[in-house]
Amino acid sequence: MATAFSDPIWRRPQAASTFQSLSNGERVDLAIVGGGIMGLSTALHAARLGLSVQVLDAGEIGQGASGLNGGQVIPGLKYDPEWLLEHFGPERGEALVNFAASTADAVFELIRDENLAVPFVRNGWIQAAHTEAALKAATNRDRQWHARGADVRLLNAAETAARTGAQGYLGGWLDRRAGVIDPLAYTSELARVGTATGVRIAERQRVVRLANAAGVWRVSTENGLELQAKAVVLATNAYTDGLIPGLAQTIVPLHSFQIATAPLPSNLAATILPEGQAVSDSRRILVYYRKSADGRLVLGGRGRMALPTSAGDWAHLERALVRLYPSLSGVPIEKRWFGRVAMTPDHLPHIHEPEKGLLAVVGCQGRGVGLMTALGERIASYLQSGDARQLPFPVSPIRPIPFHAFRQVGVAATIAWYRLLDALER
Repeated sequence: MATAFSDPIWRRPQAASTFQSLSNGERVDLAIVGGGIMGLSTALHAARLGLSVQVLDAGEIGQGASGLNGGQVIPGLKYDPEWLLEHFGPERGEALVNFAASTADAVFELIRDENLAVPFVRNGWIQAAHTEAALKAATNRDRQWHARGADVRLLNAAETAARTGAQGYLGGWLDRRAGVIDPLAYTSELARVGTATGVRIAERQRVVRLANAAGVWRVSTENGLELQAKAVVLATNAYTDGLIPGLAQTIVPLHSFQIATAPLPSNLAATILPEGQAVSDSRRILVYYRKSADGRLVLGGRGRMALPTSAGDWAHLERALVRLYPSLSGVPIEKRWFGRVAMTPDHLPHIHEPEKGLLAVVGCQGRGVGLMTALGERIASYLQSGDARQLPFPVSPIRPIPFHAFRQVGVAATIAWYRLLDALER
């Protein structure tokens, strides 16, 4: 995730001595391309299983979406249990439902068990409904998860207003399994505990070639260095390039923009998200928001497809902020940034294994903190055991999206149309 105009509020300098440089000709059990949450979680759990691990990142740890995302830790998937059971069958579907239910636990248990220095609040996530149709969908979701014993409940309009402090919602759905973290602190701490466990991490090492010779993967970087590995995991998600042919054409990269206010005055802070929940609304082009550890309101949503050129490119988020919280109209916006997220056509994460010993995972669908943390452990177990039952999602072939080169134009037009529909529903 790239920054623009100002560094994010949680950006901190990384000590240069934290990570080791890459040695040419090194041999390891596992090479991981991408040092975000997925890559670092896989690395940590693989090292705990006794594998030697090298992580290679094209930039710096925390520089991408893992360090600069919305900080929401939301369990589940875009689909509810009944849909998953219908589409994946009773055995695979049930395993997938149970996995989806556990993803937030994976984050907060890791923070606790590894004593990670990560600011967090675990008081839940609210999916706020702005139409009757959205409220009906929330009721259906609540029924399905409540039947499975999940700590969830429906909120009426008054309860939603009290918990969010925002205007305009007809009700909502509270999932108490969820929470909020500082994403950069979490990513940095995953790297720290990984290195303490024996993981080697090399920054500014862009991988440009993968070649398999007699069961050994040769991993070459643009700096002219080469690494040999028994297995490779590609964990680059929205930053995926042509390293694995066709993979980048299986996802739709989108820009997500965020803004952060100045620290809220105490009188406003007491009425805005007083219990610290994260919120996502039900609009087609949704906005999501939370409080940061230093008392700012952080709000994000879909941005333009082209790179931003001025602060005006965040104006739609500033309008959404004031629509929800008119009292914040005089509070300055101190930070603006943007980045890249990856969506798949079916809105599910995809696991690919185009060759033996080569795995790729793409498609966070906006729930990457919990999803990629939990998937990392499963991927590590699969690599160590060879047991495909460790994988919650079936391994699927790489299927590029038809006319992918024109996808950006279509997505931009769809976003504009959805914004109009959302405006008409207010």
